[in-house]
Amino acid sequence: MPDTPLPTKTFSIHTLGCKLNFSESSDIARQLKEAGFVLDDHPDFIIVNSCAVTETAVKKARNLVSKLHRQHPEAEIVIFGCYAALEPLIIKQWEGVGAVFGSADKHHAIQYLKGEPLPEAQPFTASFSSGDRTRSFLKVQDGCDYYCSYCTVAKARGGSRSDTIEHVMCQLEKIAELNVKEVILTGVNLADFGKKNGESFYDLLVKIDQSALVPRVRISSVEPNLLYDEIIELVAHSKTIMPHFHIPLQSGSDRILRLMQRRYGRALFQNKIDMIKRQMADAFIAIDIISGFPTESSEDFEDSYNFLAKLPLSFLHVFTYSKRPGTPAAMMKQVKDSVKRERTDRLLLLSEQKKQDFYRQFIGQTRPVLFESDCIDGKMYGFTDNYIKVGIPWREDWANRIVDVMIDQQQTLGHF
Repeated sequence: MPDTPLPTKTFSIHTLGCKLNFSESSDIARQLKEAGFVLDDHPDFIIVNSCAVTETAVKKARNLVSKLHRQHPEAEIVIFGCYAALEPLIIKQWEGVGAVFGSADKHHAIQYLKGEPLPEAQPFTASFSSGDRTRSFLKVQDGCDYYCSYCTVAKARGGSRSDTIEHVMCQLEKIAELNVKEVILTGVNLADFGKKNGESFYDLLVKIDQSALVPRVRISSVEPNLLYDEIIELVAHSKTIMPHFHIPLQSGSDRILRLMQRRYGRALFQNKIDMIKRQMADAFIAIDIISGFPTESSEDFEDSYNFLAKLPLSFLHVFTYSKRPGTPAAMMKQVKDSVKRERTDRLLLLSEQKKQDFYRQFIGQTRPVLFESDCIDGKMYGFTDNYIKVGIPWREDWANRIVDVMIDQQQTLGHF
């Protein structure tokens, strides 16, 4: 008699946190499909990619797992990611959870689900997202050697490690074959790329720029002290790498930066901003800023706020300080929640003002826009080279294409 075929295994995957997590989740989903698994609303296995950057992120993971278990009591839940690396014993006690993998070995979940022996941990696992025709997040670096006093990422993801330039280019070729028009380079400490294998982030960017495999490349978050002048100069002269920077400042107060154990002062940060704007007046510059860091006085905050107000920034990603157990900052004197909320609100208003000031500069100009393939309420959306989001009436022939569009007030949306 012929062998009875094994039943098809089904799964669902849920991602919390950053673009790096999104890239890794997409890669895992793709590998599971290649192994014969089927993405389904009634899964045998539920995969959750967790985040631990804030207390809110941890609560989201716990609430999500609880909700998923109620909806699918027969499914086995497999959790990986940063929070899984920090508190695996706690997570294993949650109802429905069958296995927990940390950030460094999250790809072992594939072997676990397939019922295969788990391999030895790899120093770096490459991944890229492929669910979106228009863009892909390409992971080139992981881990961090910077132990900032408020952060658990270095502990959760391990030491800094990265891909090789040769393999990144192979990944980029695969992405190009999917007709993806834009690639976002991602990592935990992205510009740390290559430092342990004799390569550098600048070398990688040069290779990508010369290859022109995809029309657009964006750089995700880069530490100020690693945003070398040669990188800024390369972006300024590149037709492939977009004039778009995301730089985590965290505070505009030198006293607070020292307490955060950051590796720069605000003078270095301002120097980088000035250099970008001298060479690329149209560059979009987003920063990360934390409000209410422990011991932050009113004077510290006003010092930071005034520093930010004077800088030619385009957008502020504002994070209210969240105490993370086991970090040095958790042992410092905490700022009252009401004060933190007030400072966050002020920074958000400043961000909105800066965004509108940035957008206003380009009304009436023609910029290249990469339009996405989705039709939403009769409209299509896309980003200019310098990250202005625009919306126009749906045109099927413009989907996943870069088109020169004159920007007007009605088109700019300001959604980030």
